[in-house]
Amino acid sequence: TVPMDSPVVPMMMYRPNPMYTDGEEHDRYRGAVSDTLNRLNPHALRTYVEESADLLIDLFGPEGEAELLSEYCARLPLLVFNQLFGCPPELSETMVKGMAALLDASEDAVEANAVLIETLLALIALKRLEPGADITSWLLAHPARLNDEELVSQLILLLGAGVEPVQNLICNALRLLLSDERFAGDLSGGTMPVDEALDEALWTDPPIANYATHFPVRDVTIAGHRVGKGTPLLISMGAANNDPQLVSDRRGNRAHLAFGAGPHACPAKDPARIIASTAVEKLLDRVPDIELAVDPAQLHWRPGPFHRALAALPVHFPPVAAKYDQAGATATDQTTGGNAWTPSPAPSSSTPKGATSTGREPGSGNGAQRPWWNSLITWWRGR
Repeated sequence: TVPMDSPVVPMMMYRPNPMYTDGEEHDRYRGAVSDTLNRLNPHALRTYVEESADLLIDLFGPEGEAELLSEYCARLPLLVFNQLFGCPPELSETMVKGMAALLDASEDAVEANAVLIETLLALIALKRLEPGADITSWLLAHPARLNDEELVSQLILLLGAGVEPVQNLICNALRLLLSDERFAGDLSGGTMPVDEALDEALWTDPPIANYATHFPVRDVTIAGHRVGKGTPLLISMGAANNDPQLVSDRRGNRAHLAFGAGPHACPAKDPARIIASTAVEKLLDRVPDIELAVDPAQLHWRPGPFHRALAALPVHFPPVAAKYDQAGATATDQTTGGNAWTPSPAPSSSTPKGATSTGREPGSGNGAQRPWWNSLITWWRGR
């Protein structure tokens, strides 16, 4: 009964992925996604995030001021997912912009969904010709034998869960660290304040506040409210987390619903937390005297039915020197698959026996792949 041109349709419509399925169909999709994510090496992922963070901080560090949302929080997941998906930069920006439009439920969400699908189909076609050690290639090779529609749906799910929500989590945690007296003064005290800020943000301002779309298969009564069969139903993780009946002291408590729960819980919560915590730690390590450039009350939340996202996070700090010179700043290893991913899959009955990873060619050191970084960094500097 919802018009197909409604801006919420692309986020709430059925897609053949683990979120919208149950039973055998869910097991098939969930197995493909989980097996693929299990091939990521968490230690190498952290190293890659640190290197990406250093590159971004080098861009704004000497200026002594930055708008962290656009210059850091949003760009870092983009760099990471370019590598995770094996995606060339000419496709990645279109993907991320399309996903942001879907989450904003903006007027062009339906058009953005069509462009997003087209872009992902182009990526799939590229990976069929040039497979590598990346999520797209691993999904293509998985024994679940996903067709193109199914592949697109898994990638949209991973992209939707891994870019905008991680961006929001980084930004929301930084807001707490820079404005909340419970964290002030502890920024140099190791990783514990960062972990606590992440947990607090996941409780109070979960990056996806309302989602987990469900359509009841029969009439049900929930808390005294009658919900008809097929009625679109959104779960508010933000409201559940902030129920006033919950215990107020949440220190060390990770029983929030920010990553969902049960069979449909987010399978990527561990990589997401690695990316977010590493991003925050690296920024505070490189820029220890960072401060908000405005009163915390002047920070605004971006409107949208699904996310909990800041509109901007302006900061200032004593200028910091770039870690790399112009040549070194674009020298992060971009070999297909690099060393960031496990060359052999984690044990699983549904994982293919042969690895899709490609070995590093002799001599493919850090300076070998500069054109990729040059194009992206040059685009950002000229933006």
